[in-house]
Amino acid sequence: MGHQNNPVQVMGIDAGGTMTDTFFVRADGEFVVGKAQSNPEDESLAISQSSVDALAQWGRSIDEVYPEMVTCVYSGTAMLNRVVQRKGLAVGLIVNKGLEDFHRMGRAIQSYLGYAFEDRIHLNTHRYDEPLVPISRTRGVTERTDSQGDVAIPLREDEVRQAAAELIDMDVEAIAISLLHSHKNGTGERRVRDLCREVAVEKGKPDLPIFASVDYYPVRKESHRTNTTILEAYAAEPSRKTLTKISDRMKAEGAAYDLRVMATHGGTISWKAKELARTMVSGPVGGVIGAKFLGELLGYDNIACSDIGGTSFDMALITKGSFAIVSDPDMARLVLSLPLVAMDSVGAGAGSFVRLDPHTGAIKLGPDSAGYRVGVCWPDSGLDTVSVTDCHVILGYLNPDNFLGGDIKLDVERAHAALKEQIADPLGLSVEEAAAGVIELLDLSLRDYLRATISAKGYSPTDFVCFSYGGAGPVHTYGYSQGLGFKDVIVPAWAAGFSAFGCATADFEYRYDKSVDVAIPFGSPDAFKVEAAKTLQEAWAELAGKVVEEFKINGFDVADVALRPGYRMQYMGQLNDLEIDSPITAAATAADWDKLVEAFDETYARVYASAARSPELGFSVTGAIMRGVVATQKPHLPKEPLEGPEPPVEAHIGRRPFFRHNHWVHADVYQMETLKAGNRIVGPAIIESPATTFVVPDGFATWLDEHRLFHLEETNS
Repeated sequence: MGHQNNPVQVMGIDAGGTMTDTFFVRADGEFVVGKAQSNPEDESLAISQSSVDALAQWGRSIDEVYPEMVTCVYSGTAMLNRVVQRKGLAVGLIVNKGLEDFHRMGRAIQSYLGYAFEDRIHLNTHRYDEPLVPISRTRGVTERTDSQGDVAIPLREDEVRQAAAELIDMDVEAIAISLLHSHKNGTGERRVRDLCREVAVEKGKPDLPIFASVDYYPVRKESHRTNTTILEAYAAEPSRKTLTKISDRMKAEGAAYDLRVMATHGGTISWKAKELARTMVSGPVGGVIGAKFLGELLGYDNIACSDIGGTSFDMALITKGSFAIVSDPDMARLVLSLPLVAMDSVGAGAGSFVRLDPHTGAIKLGPDSAGYRVGVCWPDSGLDTVSVTDCHVILGYLNPDNFLGGDIKLDVERAHAALKEQIADPLGLSVEEAAAGVIELLDLSLRDYLRATISAKGYSPTDFVCFSYGGAGPVHTYGYSQGLGFKDVIVPAWAAGFSAFGCATADFEYRYDKSVDVAIPFGSPDAFKVEAAKTLQEAWAELAGKVVEEFKINGFDVADVALRPGYRMQYMGQLNDLEIDSPITAAATAADWDKLVEAFDETYARVYASAARSPELGFSVTGAIMRGVVATQKPHLPKEPLEGPEPPVEAHIGRRPFFRHNHWVHADVYQMETLKAGNRIVGPAIIESPATTFVVPDGFATWLDEHRLFHLEETNS
């Protein structure tokens, strides 16, 4: 088939902490997946190497393919890592006088976010992270707007000028501004912004970035809004340089498209977008978007998404075809005002370090990770602390000569010696027993976490199909799904590149949010409902203008943009709201208001339970949402003819010793790419591909369907 008739159209990228995955989709919907070791120093280089790996399967080169492509979507962890490691820009902060300390104090919850239960109950193990902006670079100015948006104390402009001058003299690289209740009335904050710009020009720094929260995140909750605005200056701007470098390299290799980035809400935005902090967590989001797309094609409504990479285990629930969006999540131990696909994350992945607790002698996993350095088993890693991957190699899960398709050779003896010294000898165990204990501990903790997360939402695992993906997902699928009773457990053959697959399925989508404060008691007259509907409509109109402007900046025809309004609603008196896709495109009447309420009631019953609904409390709209969407070319699922259950002879590439349940067995080893649709494999078996390894121990079997999806079953043998 000629390349001219079947060009490559879409590329998805997942630049993780350990591996960089790429996913290419042709015009006919066929796709290939590539993988390379991540390169934190130069992400663009790792992306090129991963692209070469993928396109070699079609016998094509980057120089040929990049000019053909229509779009490319990036997701990565660099911005999040920058925040975690506190390696952002030197930012100055201007707040209301008297509130200079509120950023470094944070919400009380910030002091124990991410801590295990035992660390939460002991004060001496708490610590406050360093604030993104120290008190030395924080200035207060006199101004007070009350909670209804009325100005109680006018802004003293001379104080603003002085504050801006002092910060600029300290060589700050950006200034963030956050005043109380500016989401209700942004006049004061915008004036502070304009004065800072004037002072910057006077001091010869006209390009100094100034970030006012009202321009970016005009929403309630001051700590969340302030943290997020600071992040735009602190981490998003440096990340823009990374994205520029990636974009420039792609342009140099012939690309004509503009790079897009996966955003926290599940859409994709341009790397030039104003609000770049909303790309802070993008890799795991890509996996959820891919799972939703795959679920729609297969007809699954309820999906438990489970993603294991080198650094973390991320999970999300898709219920009745939808995933939840959280409006004020936490990331990197900071509370934020970003719309984020609701996910739970455990700092335990294939690269997690393994240590003994100095006080209890118990095995502890993570939360830090070897990342792209894999473990002690990689001689070039420079590491001396053993990781979960070292245990995999010792137990025979992984082929030391075929890691990343053989690009990296792993040293089993090196891992063996390190684990013996650090874990096995102190515990009085053999090296194999210690390594197996680590894997069982990890699997048990992930299984309990998965069960608890599903149960906490009022569901049972028996209601769900489990999708297992990520580079290390297929290694652990059997362990964390065993005994939970999922309807089905599915491992895609392209599991290692699944987040990149999700990026390639995502539409180009901009989203803007705005706080709204409308409360309607139960049984209110129609006149009240009309007023509430009109208030929401005004907010939608304002946000629609912003969305359309972003698309115009990126060269889109406005006629191609589909506008999708939404809102956040809660029962009056409750603390937490829910995000709802609006059932109507415009609101003006009492009947329109009733439709909004009905959609909220239905969603509330799905997320919690029908019995939990409380309409007698009345309803509050807390936020308006506007999304603009331009659809993109989607990959097609492969469809192969079903063959017999017996794998072809050439797919069986040998046997390997495999340790589990305190004894060694010989596992059959298969090459994943050579297996045919319809093949069934009974454990103990190991199915290898260059990018991942699918472990099927005794007591389990798997079969490959026509879409190249593996179905894992418990045989109870």
